[in-house]
Amino acid sequence: MASGVKIRKKKKNQAPRRGTRGLQAPSFEGWEQLDGAKYSRLKSSVHDFYYMNFKYSDNVEHTFTWMKQNGYTKDDIASVRKSGKFQIVLGINCKLLLDGCPDYNEKEQEYWQSCPGTSGDIQPMTEWITKRIGELIETGSTMIEEKKEEEKKTKKGYIPTIQERLEEAAEEKIEDIETWIDEFLIDPQKNKLKDKNILQTLKRVGTNLGHVRFMRKWYKGPLEEMQELHDLPAPAKRDEMQKQLEEGYAHLNKAQRKDALTFYERMFQAFDIMLAENKHTRIVRKPKQKTAAEQVKKLKYKVYDSDFGITSKEPAEIIDSTMLVVFNCKTRKIGVYYPEPHATLKVKGTTIQFFDPERSVQKTIRKPQEVLSQWKKITKHKVPKQFEILKTTETKLNGRFNPETIILQVFK
Repeated sequence: MASGVKIRKKKKNQAPRRGTRGLQAPSFEGWEQLDGAKYSRLKSSVHDFYYMNFKYSDNVEHTFTWMKQNGYTKDDIASVRKSGKFQIVLGINCKLLLDGCPDYNEKEQEYWQSCPGTSGDIQPMTEWITKRIGELIETGSTMIEEKKEEEKKTKKGYIPTIQERLEEAAEEKIEDIETWIDEFLIDPQKNKLKDKNILQTLKRVGTNLGHVRFMRKWYKGPLEEMQELHDLPAPAKRDEMQKQLEEGYAHLNKAQRKDALTFYERMFQAFDIMLAENKHTRIVRKPKQKTAAEQVKKLKYKVYDSDFGITSKEPAEIIDSTMLVVFNCKTRKIGVYYPEPHATLKVKGTTIQFFDPERSVQKTIRKPQEVLSQWKKITKHKVPKQFEILKTTETKLNGRFNPETIILQVFK
């Protein structure tokens, strides 16, 4: 069962809800004389008493008291505290055992079996409690070890990380939201959640995406818990965890449960809106424009060829050109590159980019010394006609350069 209540630092002399200093929970004294039905009602009434009259943090403290009395070590308790996430049902069930509630009552089991539509068996309370505490110990001990490793890295003692500072700031940002939840749990009829403007409140206190990441983590458990409560199967099909969940929220009617679920759903919608707005307004840093020389620094070409008496143009001139004439000294092929419509030629690595594959072709020169002398001083508008004079077979260029390639002419 997914759940989570974030435990915050408890203020000194913090008063419980509804002025509960003088209130007394129903007693389990004499439970042995009660039949299964009366015992079940007593157990539910005690559970509701703690749920409705005390804060989450107050009820969670009962977990630690029960652990101390049942052989858990200080390290175990520290690990559970460090885990930071709890089910309120866990703390209240521990309190019930501390108040004298039996771990298992055979009469309750008989009553449960006699109720129409029920299935399964009532399990000892400690069976679920110890399993959940074990999970929290494992989570918390891992977090403690990670923190110790961080402390070793600092010579002057522990210095809070940026993430820890963000987490502390995020706790301050949700004070209003926590107050709404507390007031709702005290009196759900009077303090409805449906009118609370979560997005406006988060923006007013200066919440940023760093804070939102923590808020999502903290409220994921309560959201999933309310979703599971809303989607509970029929009583006969519920497992032990689902029975515990239903018992924990027995004081809320159907409309109030829906109000709580909608509140958490709207909260996550507010988180999504803030994320979307941040993406929309975020300034996109333009990539640094590379110079022409930087773009062609990996281009492979031949600087000059003494046999044919030709020299390459500067490779940087290819960038943004509209016509490029190349000659391969090994194959004796001369080629002309034309750019795609509405584009200019570029270079990436050893390859020409954005050339028109249909128009960019090459032909073999049979008498290079005679022909190349004309190409060395040719103008742009004469290139197509001069190329047409060559009567050898035409093949398409592939854009790749190699160490035998001479950059014969470049035109802008």
